[in-house]
Amino acid sequence: MSEQERQLQDLESRFPLVSGEAFAAARAQVLASGQSVLQTEGGFIVRVFPDGRKQRLKPVEAPIPVTPGTTFTIR
Repeated sequence: MSEQERQLQDLESRFPLVSGEAFAAARAQVLASGQSVLQTEGGFIVRVFPDGRKQRLKPVEAPIPVTPGTTFTIR
């Protein structure tokens, strides 16, 4: 394996943690600014308000469970 391939694998392995932290920080920033956020919860799209209230908006299909590290090929 080349050095470039090793570096790429290292970056890819860090992505789930870093992206999760970025989304959590963005969500917190939006709520702190007084705005609401949308998320899925219990089979519904839910609006979460800065004061913690939740409003169910629309039912959605259940998420598809994925094992971390699974690779999908898009054709």
